[in-house]
Amino acid sequence: MLTVYSEDHKKHAAKYELTFGQFVPAHEKPERAEMVLQRVRAVGLGEVVAPVEFGPAPRARVHSEAFLAFLESAWARWAEETGSDADALPEAWPTRGLRQIEPETILGKLSYYSIDAAAPITAGTWEAACASANVALTGQRHVAEGARAAFSLCRPPGHHAAADTIGGYCYLNNAAIAAQAFRDGGAGRVAVLDVDYHHGNGTQGIFYDRADVQFLSLHGDPRQEYPYFLGYADETGTGEGAGANHNYPMRWGTGWEPYREALEDACGKIAAYGPDALVISLGVDTFKDDPISKFRLESETYLEMGAMIAGLDRPTLFVMEGGYAVEAIGINTVNVLTGFEGAA
Repeated sequence: MLTVYSEDHKKHAAKYELTFGQFVPAHEKPERAEMVLQRVRAVGLGEVVAPVEFGPAPRARVHSEAFLAFLESAWARWAEETGSDADALPEAWPTRGLRQIEPETILGKLSYYSIDAAAPITAGTWEAACASANVALTGQRHVAEGARAAFSLCRPPGHHAAADTIGGYCYLNNAAIAAQAFRDGGAGRVAVLDVDYHHGNGTQGIFYDRADVQFLSLHGDPRQEYPYFLGYADETGTGEGAGANHNYPMRWGTGWEPYREALEDACGKIAAYGPDALVISLGVDTFKDDPISKFRLESETYLEMGAMIAGLDRPTLFVMEGGYAVEAIGINTVNVLTGFEGAA
């Protein structure tokens, strides 16, 4: 299986995040991608290539023009207006009862375009996020041109980024950009299966009113877990997209057997939908030792996860999302990929 990887991910390296009431070193860090790449090479998964430059057009197919303009200019405006070299973070959010008018200042814009304080902007964030989107698009092209599967080792991740908001370590929605590229390339239907521990709220929002992209997410119950305000089972799509959205919220402590049952059901829905291409938002923060997650999957179970996905027998693009047990992230990620390959 081809792996697509860009060294440009290292240009985004946030210093701190707010976790359990404390500022701690960021969990989403360059070492994550480096450990996965190391494992890809150690097991001989296949060729590793750099991404192709696709330019701004595919990003604009998913994200709003105003949002992209904000994200591209955010660091320069932050440095100019605040004189600070600290990570740029918002200070307020336009929640219930407040007006949705975009402010003029960078602090206001950061608040307007963020859903949380977990997506700090640094001097290299825009370049790294664009490179990550190109990693996804390069893998997508490889699959669209006939490969059975490809692995886009994206960093920063993307599935919490909506059409016009950042959040949860995510800036551009790589999986959604790739899914849209499949559609624009002629695929009649595309399915996006999100197996990250956290609900793919950004991807859901982007495709919620569309029937041509099916979205399915297995994740921590939003009554307990981030992002809290999306991911319930009764969110099934709207308008033309009614019935094309499927959520599988699960409680803290969920192990492999109930997770496997949910994945089997999701795979059945994908098979019934009959997509021409499948995008996997591959997060391995479902691992039992993940520091910010509360599922109980073992490393060995990711092999079975990969085999189950392979059973769908669809052209498949794997897009890297979360996973914060850094010492195990390479093993767990590559187990999904080798499980998929072994089931061929």
